[in-house]
Order: sequence, then C-alpha cells, then structure tokens
Amino acid sequence: MKIHINPDNLPTIEYPVVTMGTFDGVHIGHQSIFNKLIEIAKEKQGETVVVTFEPHPRLVLKLDHQKLRFLSSIEEKQRLIQKSGIDHLVLLTFTEELSKMSSENFIKTILVDKIQTRSLVVGYDHHFGKDRKGDFNHLYGFGKEFGFAVEQVAALEIESDAVSSTKIRYALSVGEIEKANYYLAYNYSLSGKVIGGNRIGKTLGFPTANISVENKYKLIPANGVYAVYVKYKNKSQKGMVSIGSKPTFNDYTENIEVHIFDFDETIYGQQITINFLSRIRDIMKFDSADALKEQLVMDMRISKELL
Repeated sequence: MKIHINPDNLPTIEYPVVTMGTFDGVHIGHQSIFNKLIEIAKEKQGETVVVTFEPHPRLVLKLDHQKLRFLSSIEEKQRLIQKSGIDHLVLLTFTEELSKMSSENFIKTILVDKIQTRSLVVGYDHHFGKDRKGDFNHLYGFGKEFGFAVEQVAALEIESDAVSSTKIRYALSVGEIEKANYYLAYNYSLSGKVIGGNRIGKTLGFPTANISVENKYKLIPANGVYAVYVKYKNKSQKGMVSIGSKPTFNDYTENIEVHIFDFDETIYGQQITINFLSRIRDIMKFDSADALKEQLVMDMRISKELL
C-alpha cells in the first residue's frame, strides 16, 4: 500500500475507486466497504483509494475533545487498512479551513481535481463537508455532474445490531471485550512503554510490567482483569492484565499492569503491545495479600485455559 500525505501531487492512479471517512478501529463494517472497493477495482481494472483524516475532525473542532477516546491511532489505522488489501491511503490533514469547505467544493477540489475519482463507495451513514451536510444524495447528484459512479454499502448488522465505532467504544468502556473483538474482527490492543511500579506483584509471586500508554486519546477498556496476549520484540506471549487500582493495599491509583506467564526478562523502557482476549473479573478488594494471591493463581489458570 502506498501512503500519500495529502492529495497534492498524487501519481497517476488507474481508475481510482475511492472511499473516505475516519475509519476509527477499521472494524468489520469498514472492511465490508473496503471489500466493495476491491471488487469494483478488479472489475474495472482500477486501484483502490482510501481517504482518511488526521488529526481526527472532532479534535480540531474541539467537540467534547476532553472526553474523546479512539479505537486506533493513525499508525494502527494504517496497518489495518494495509492488511485489508487497499492500494493507496491518502492522509488528508484536517483543519478548521477544511471543515468550512462545502460538500460540493470538497468533491470538486479533492475527489475530482486531485484524485480523479471514477467510482466512489460510502457507508450507509456517511456525511461530510461543512456542518456534515453532504450525504449520499449529494454524492449521487454530484457524481452525475462530475462523471463518477456512486455506490452505498448497507449497514453491516449482527443480530439486528448495526456495527459502528461508537458501539465498539461503548462495549470496551463497559468491559464487553468479546463483543468488541467480534465487531472488530481482531483482538483490541494497547501499546505502551514499560515503566517502574511499586513491585507489589513481585512480592506475591506475580511480577508485573506497568504500562504507560503514550497516546492520551487511546481508549482504555473498563477496569478489570483480562486474559491477554503480549507482543514483545515480535514474539507473542500469554499473560493477564489488571486495569485499575489495588484496593487490597489501599492504593487507588489507576494502573495497567501485565503479568506475562513463564517470563523473567527485565524490560523497563521497552515497548509492548497487549492484545485483549477475554475479561475474567472485576477489580476486587481482598481481606489479605494471601487471599489476593489465591485469586491470582485462579486468574492465571482461567487465563491459560482461555488462551
């Protein structure tokens, strides 16, 4: 996949088959749009083009930006889109000026003049342009005017529930990790740097790596204990992670701590990625450290069975 920073000076693209959006999480609904792009491109002997925005429009427009959390960073989004088999990714810098551009001007300037779109595919709820007034009807009319075909992909539904990034974010926020993973078609992940902790886990026989997630807008799943896979230096390890505080020790600082099974390396300062499989239980306060240790032994057994 070729990545283009803004659509200026794009190389010649044969019969561009295009879609556009924020694609947070690149979930199965987004993937169904990409599959349609690939299908049309094969039929027309064209190339697929995904246009996305960086930074996220809601950050630029300051719409609840203090509470905003996303499923994927721009780097994660790029990897997921590339994995989907897309030929070209155009990263369009989102600015206040761009937000004020009318839907017609956006189509003519970006889609027609710069990308030379021949076929456009959008999702069932797609809106764009100033005040999000551009919709499928706008696109269909402009397509006739500017000479490109427009196709709308219906909502992908699971048990009569339309898949969306908003619903996945909610599922993660309440600990429904299996549902989120099902909608994503992959295990949700967090990446971060290993930092020093208070070493309580080591005294219990369960040493942990404390993780600092540097992307402040990355969504952290609900507090609890999870069975996870841990990627470190391109190797996958099994483990369990605790998100939340340590009420047994009257420590109410929020942390992300992962215990990697059968692992004894010192990895302070290293980057690791946690891939969530299943939520085991809530964060609990135990009567003693020994009672907590007994629970951790049980958590590890359950995690190993799940993994």
